[in-house]
Amino acid sequence: MNIVLFDDHYRNNFLPLTYTRPIADLRIGILKIAEKFQHYFPSASTLYQTEDYLQNKFKNLKSGECLYLNSRFLPTENYVKQLQNLGPNKALKYKNNVLAYYANPVEDFELSSYNSISVDYDGIYIEDIWDLFAKNHEAILADFALLTRHKTSQDIPEHAYTDKPEQIFIEEGAEIHNATLNASEGPIYIGKNAVLMENTSVRGPFALCDHSTLKMGAKIYTGTTIGPHSKIGGEVSNSLIQGYSNKGHDGFLGNSVIGEWCNLGADTNTSNLKNNYASVKLWSYEANRFKNTNLQFCGLIMGDHSKCGINTMFNTGTVVGVSANIFGSGFPRNFIPSFSWGGSQGFKTYKLDKVFEVADVVMQRRNLNLTDIDRQILQHIFDKSAQFRRD
Repeated sequence: MNIVLFDDHYRNNFLPLTYTRPIADLRIGILKIAEKFQHYFPSASTLYQTEDYLQNKFKNLKSGECLYLNSRFLPTENYVKQLQNLGPNKALKYKNNVLAYYANPVEDFELSSYNSISVDYDGIYIEDIWDLFAKNHEAILADFALLTRHKTSQDIPEHAYTDKPEQIFIEEGAEIHNATLNASEGPIYIGKNAVLMENTSVRGPFALCDHSTLKMGAKIYTGTTIGPHSKIGGEVSNSLIQGYSNKGHDGFLGNSVIGEWCNLGADTNTSNLKNNYASVKLWSYEANRFKNTNLQFCGLIMGDHSKCGINTMFNTGTVVGVSANIFGSGFPRNFIPSFSWGGSQGFKTYKLDKVFEVADVVMQRRNLNLTDIDRQILQHIFDKSAQFRRD
């Protein structure tokens, strides 16, 4: 069977992260959304229906019947059972959302031609980009149960201090030095070949994914996920780092989502609470204006390949696009378009040849290369995001 994870009309709510990926390639909890479905459908081929410029990297199917699934609705056992009983010419709906349907890829989906079945969906779903951190606590719990079922954790070293050790799972090859692991508020997951250096303090729910490192003295609070191949230091609270990104030094990151191939310079700090305690407004690409999150705590959203220099200060509710380079003193504005170069004194366009040069060097450090397809995607984003740049 083929399953196709599709982006619906909410896709733009997840920009700038979905500039470079479909919704299904976003990480929330421990796993990416597509990886969650792969656990429930291990024999199925997983494909994507997304923007045309992304389809060369995230493949779709040209023919054959497929089960189409809305990427924003995360799988649960009950939901998967309903999917397994779904037949041709039937579609599942939850409120005003299409959850799933069978179709041939050459056909345009028209709900009116399907027998529409309303269901009581019991899982986590996301509507806006801030849901990624706001619902990450709950998503870690679900993924922890999924990943650790019928598996045995590696032994916790005697020199580590733990609270609720039965809620701590350590994959093969992980190294834990004299860390403090407090799972009293939720589980702690340590991925394969991950490293917790000396004097690291962690409070669950927390996930450190494969090949990632918590540096000495790091302080990690609840609802935080560190994606694979990342290095993290300082203080982090209720934040999601998608993977292949670094925050290697002191500084605070709270209620934030960081894309892939990002780097936060030493002593970078994010504000996640306004001085007047009011709800935070965040730039919305879909609305083309700042949108009220109705959250009191909201920090930084940063797209792939963006970097900031030492001592960078981000205001509450800042959105940074793809491949931005931020540096200098003072607070930069709280919407920084893709391919921006500068800081509080102003921005100019970050030239595409320089973007490619830096991205290639950064990716080679992880034994990966910036492919021609990656370059085409970045070129498309560069052109599409020009409307937001001022020079």
